[in-house]
Amino acid sequence: MIRLHHCHQTRSMRVLWLLHELGVDFDAVVYPFDRTLREPEFLSRSPAGRVPALEMGGEVLFESTAIMQVLCARYPERGLGRAPDDPDWADWLVWLNFAETISQHTAALTQQHIAIYDDSMRSPTVMKLEAARLGKCFDALEARFSTPVEARDYVLTSGFSAADIALGQAVYMGRHFQRLEAWPEVAAWYARVTDRDAFRASLPPDGVDLLYRQPFYEAWDA
Repeated sequence: MIRLHHCHQTRSMRVLWLLHELGVDFDAVVYPFDRTLREPEFLSRSPAGRVPALEMGGEVLFESTAIMQVLCARYPERGLGRAPDDPDWADWLVWLNFAETISQHTAALTQQHIAIYDDSMRSPTVMKLEAARLGKCFDALEARFSTPVEARDYVLTSGFSAADIALGQAVYMGRHFQRLEAWPEVAAWYARVTDRDAFRASLPPDGVDLLYRQPFYEAWDA
């Protein structure tokens, strides 16, 4: 049995989405986004107190993109990974892990807009810098999809993969701080990758407490 330790609207969503795409049997343990993740029981699974953690075959794995690589290698017949002898292998690894570059800027913005409750502790400079850096990440994706390569509907020329899942989840989060209107190719790709049953299955169910209480957070000025 595969067991995912998950919080809604966090990086563990990308692993949840991948599990749904793989069509494997699993269950999910859902945690509130609070100090529960700092308790010894959870720290025994993920030593930094972060989701996701994945129990599989007697092992406990942590770090979302590493988990995704392991899952793709365990289920190669699903076609969501790329093998070292595949022409797209290097690009697959690069773009799979670029999701973390996007996510680090989103995490900084989440800290400033949501986790900090006292306005006096917020930094307008940090918020504007991180929003700009997030925009630069979207620039990189826009350039990727604007390259005139035949049939690149997804980040790899060879088609949909776990890299689209990781990036799609990162953009799902980043859209709370940067609207996609400025990046039309990214917006078109995002619409494609999120128009999938597995993505919809990975969304938080109605009525649960969400990390993001509003769809968009404007730049904040002191």
